[in-house]
Amino acid sequence: MTTAIDFTALVTTTQSGAKRLEAAIEGLTCAACIGEIEQGLRGVSGLDSARVNYSSRRLTLEWRSEAFELADAFERLRRMGYRLHPFEIADAERAEAETAGRLLRCLGVAAFAAMNIMLLSVSVWSGGEDIDPATRDLFHGVSALIALPTAAFAGQPFFSSAFTVLRQRRLNMDVPISLGVLLALGMSVYETLTHAEHAYFDSAAMLLTFLLLGRYLDHAMRRKTRAVAANLAALRAPLACRLTDSGGEQIVPLAQVQRGDKVLVRPGERIPADGAVEAGVSSIDESLVTGESARRMVAVGDSVYAGSLVFDGALTLRVAAAAGGSLLDEIERLLDKATAARSRYVRLADRVSRIYAPMVHLAALSTALFWLSQGASLHDSLVIAISVLIITCPCALALAVPAVQVTASGALFESGVLLESADAIERLAEIDTVVFDKTGTLTTPAPRVSNAADIEPALLLIAARLARASRHPLAKAVAAEHPAAAPVDDAREEHGFGVAAQIGGVEARLGSAGFCGLEREAAALGALAGDTSLVCFRHGARTALLQVRQMLRADAAETLRALEARGLAVEILSGDRPEAVAQAAQALGVANWRGGVTPAEKVARLEELCAQGRRTLMVGDGLNDAPALASAHVSLSPIDAAQIAQASSDAIFLGERLRPVVDALETAARARRLMQENLALSVLYNMIAAPMAMAGLLTPLIAAAAMSGSSLIVTLNALRAGASNRRAARTDAAPTPALAPTTPGVAQ
Repeated sequence: MTTAIDFTALVTTTQSGAKRLEAAIEGLTCAACIGEIEQGLRGVSGLDSARVNYSSRRLTLEWRSEAFELADAFERLRRMGYRLHPFEIADAERAEAETAGRLLRCLGVAAFAAMNIMLLSVSVWSGGEDIDPATRDLFHGVSALIALPTAAFAGQPFFSSAFTVLRQRRLNMDVPISLGVLLALGMSVYETLTHAEHAYFDSAAMLLTFLLLGRYLDHAMRRKTRAVAANLAALRAPLACRLTDSGGEQIVPLAQVQRGDKVLVRPGERIPADGAVEAGVSSIDESLVTGESARRMVAVGDSVYAGSLVFDGALTLRVAAAAGGSLLDEIERLLDKATAARSRYVRLADRVSRIYAPMVHLAALSTALFWLSQGASLHDSLVIAISVLIITCPCALALAVPAVQVTASGALFESGVLLESADAIERLAEIDTVVFDKTGTLTTPAPRVSNAADIEPALLLIAARLARASRHPLAKAVAAEHPAAAPVDDAREEHGFGVAAQIGGVEARLGSAGFCGLEREAAALGALAGDTSLVCFRHGARTALLQVRQMLRADAAETLRALEARGLAVEILSGDRPEAVAQAAQALGVANWRGGVTPAEKVARLEELCAQGRRTLMVGDGLNDAPALASAHVSLSPIDAAQIAQASSDAIFLGERLRPVVDALETAARARRLMQENLALSVLYNMIAAPMAMAGLLTPLIAAAAMSGSSLIVTLNALRAGASNRRAARTDAAPTPALAPTTPGVAQ
């Protein structure tokens, strides 16, 4: 029994004063376990909430009452068949890797054994009555020597799961699978020892191979959750330079930094905690935290967030929120809550299997009892019952959805969409609302020169060459206009002003208006939009004023129109300034938009839509979008999104265009229809074949062949998902036209 003494050191206190314990939970077999655990713990006195995150196998308990005892919760879990362990990221990653390796080994053994057993079985089948009985017995004996140890090893994921739930007087899909495999093996051994014509070792081996393949693919998709905590940890400064009252410096772990402490942050370091600037001036990059791509100048009195990167000068900060209370910690809590809620999604096949498993057992047991009551021998009754189990074995049911998922995943890959979640296709097919972030999602990830077409090409080339000598974001935008341009030798950068060099014997300058001597020209240009930065360039007498801003993706407007044409509602939620969001929304024709929203406000809006019965697709790219991406019904991120955003998303799309979002929805809709067709075919097959098996009209050999035939049918039907996608791709082969010249100038 697990005791509370093992975990008291892991109990933490939240900002609201509640006690919290996070622990790894052992014994989860399916999404249905989530409801069982949470419902079972509701009766524990003093416990406020219990949440299970199926993807990370983590249980979170929260309580305020002094009457709550951890030992009571642990005992309740023990009686339900679950055990707790201390949760550590490294341990979780190691356990996930071990599980994946074990499944892969089981799959390899089962597949190799199935191929060899099938070779022997084909020899017996093709020989028919002409095969020598001694040879047939030899082949059956060799098959037994291969199948029995194979099942003992490769069947462990199913056997252990079935044994666990049976001890708790429950059923899951692993129970009929295990029964079918064990009874088929047992009957095959008996038939071999009694020199019978047929044995069914091949059926057991093939069934294990099919189901292990589906389970490994499902597990591989779920492993992405490990990246969330690791990516968040990478944004934290593990150490902080704390200033003492006497002005000395102490390097301390972040956990020792308290509210009110003064810390020093040097250029190139990440800010360790939320706070306010007490001394110093610097530009900081908050793009990963707030979504704002432009660097922000901060001085005394300005607020800053943990995880922001300091560039120019050192800053002295007064800590306002240390470990556990920073914006990064809030994002992590929102992420954990969102991923735990998402893990409750019950997939189509799981919903069907809840009814299917007990029906299979009842049908096989009733068949055996019926034939015994009719005077049949125990052997004959078991043979008929095993035929029922084999023919109703959920092989076709287990393949109905995964086969479509594999085919649709390939079709999505051709469209530039990489799936990160096993059930993303099903959830994509259910959405009715699409919510976009703006910065880096509707816009290009990096700023560009919006008036490049109005500048002399030769002059723009020289400016791009000079810009390659600087790491300033605005210089990078200029350099991007000619990515292959050679940098200028001996260029010198004057910090805060610009870059200068001799080009063709004439001095060239790129930077501020004062640095380039273009104050009058810049003033004559008039006030620029708040989202536009001006970069000046002079090469001798030739000059240019470059307007740098983030621009809408080339097909953003067309993509949003295509979504609306499908009957979907479209919104924009952005952490960027409201005036910049308004400009983008107007250019795209989106009436529902909000700017300046925090990560918590994005999640709150998605929860509001969910309460209205809406199924939402969230498309975003930044760290500040990660909680919303995880809490949405389904989510997408561009390939250049922050790693934490990608880890929180169900799929990632490639390239500079937004068209893959529409392709993903179209493919998902087709795939869901095929999944429903496959499940219907599986049920129809069982409605026809099961009564025949119960009537004793089918031998286990014919039942195995029928089972394989049903699996082949659903697999062939699943291939239509890829064929449909290729036809759609040929239809949409024409290039997407660019927007009008005035539209790409919208910032962020």
